[in-house]
Amino acid sequence: MKFDLVIVGAGLAGASLAAALRGSRLKIAVVESQPPARPEGWDSRIYAISPANVDFLTQIGVWPHLDSARLTPVYDMAIHGDAGGQLDFSAYDCGLRELAWIVESGLMQRELWETIKRQHNLTLLCPARPVGLSVDEDAATLTLDNGKTLTASLVVAADGARSWVREQVGIPATTTPYDEKGVVANFRCEKPHRNTAYQWFREDGILAYLPLPDNMISIVWSAPDDVADALVALSPEALCQRVAEAGQHTLGKLTPETPAAAFPLRLMRVPQPTAPRVALIGDAAHAIHPLSGHGINLGYQDAKALAELLGPLPAWRDPGEAALLASYARARAEETTLLQSTTHALNRLFKPDNGLLSGLRNIGLNLTNQIPVVRNALVRYAISGHF
Repeated sequence: MKFDLVIVGAGLAGASLAAALRGSRLKIAVVESQPPARPEGWDSRIYAISPANVDFLTQIGVWPHLDSARLTPVYDMAIHGDAGGQLDFSAYDCGLRELAWIVESGLMQRELWETIKRQHNLTLLCPARPVGLSVDEDAATLTLDNGKTLTASLVVAADGARSWVREQVGIPATTTPYDEKGVVANFRCEKPHRNTAYQWFREDGILAYLPLPDNMISIVWSAPDDVADALVALSPEALCQRVAEAGQHTLGKLTPETPAAAFPLRLMRVPQPTAPRVALIGDAAHAIHPLSGHGINLGYQDAKALAELLGPLPAWRDPGEAALLASYARARAEETTLLQSTTHALNRLFKPDNGLLSGLRNIGLNLTNQIPVVRNALVRYAISGHF
C-alpha cells in the first residue's frame, strides 16, 4: 500500500490535517486505533477555539456542520489575581465579534471523523496500530499490527503526547511536570454567565469558568496534585459549593452536570518537530499549560501550516523532502516557543508558593487593565497570532 502521506492518529490535529488536504492530489492514509466515542450528555473536555481556528475549521468544511446549539461565543473575559488584581477583555472594545468559541472536544472529533470517512483521496485504517517504522532515503515504511505494510513519502505523527512515531525516529522530548492536575467538570448556573469567561489566579491554583449553552459552564481548575485529588474526591454537592466559593459566587449556586475528572499537567518540548520523512503535529510536537487555552489551537495551526505546504505541491515534488520539512519547522517555531514560554512563566509567577511576588503580579494585572492599547493588543495577538 503506497501513499504520499500517512497520518498516524486521527485526533483533532491529525484529522484536521487530513481534511485540509481533501482537495489535493495527495494519496493519504490515516491510521487510528479506534473511532471516536459518542458520549451521552455534555463532554467535560472543552476547548476555547480562537477565531483564527474557527476560520481554519470553516475552510476545511467542519465548522458549518457543528451543532450550533452546542457552541458558545465568548464576548468578555474577566481575570482576577490573588490579591485584588484584575484584567478585563472585551470583544467589542477590541473591534471583534468574539474572543473565542467554547466547543466540546467530542463534538469536533466526531465531525472531523465523519468528514475524513467521506474523503475521496483518503484510506482510513481503523482499528490499526503501527508496530514498526523504518526510514530510508526515498520513503518511510510503516508496519501495522494487522500485518499491512504502508510506504509513504511522509509520515505525520499526530499520535499524542506519548507519540510512538516520535520515539521511533529518535526525536527526544523534554517533559517538565507541573506537579498539578487539571480538574474539569460542567455545571448549571443560577445566574446568567452572559457569554463571559472568568479566570481566578488563586492560592490553590488557577480556576477558569468557560460559558456553555443553556446557562451552563465548564471549569478547568489547574491545582496542585493534592488539591486536585481532594476536589475529585468530593461529592457532587460539595464540589459545587467549593467551585462556587472559589469563583466568588459570581454565577450564584451551581448544580452538577458532569462528574469531575482530573489529568496531569506538564510542559513538553522537542528540539525540532521534524526528522527525515517525519513531521510532528499537535500534542506529539508540544504540550503547554492550559491556563492560556491554546493547546488545541496550536495543534490546528500545525495542521494548517503543514497543509498549506503540502496541498499545492506539483506532482514532481516530494512531500517528504528535507527543504519542505525545514519550512514547516520554521513556520511553527515562533508561535510554539512563545506560547510555551509565556504559559510556563505565568504558571511560575502565580504559583501558590510564590507569595513574595503576589503584590507585583497583581499590580501588573491592574496596570495592563488601565492601558487599553496594551490590553487590546494582547487580545489581538492571542486571537490571530500577530499584532
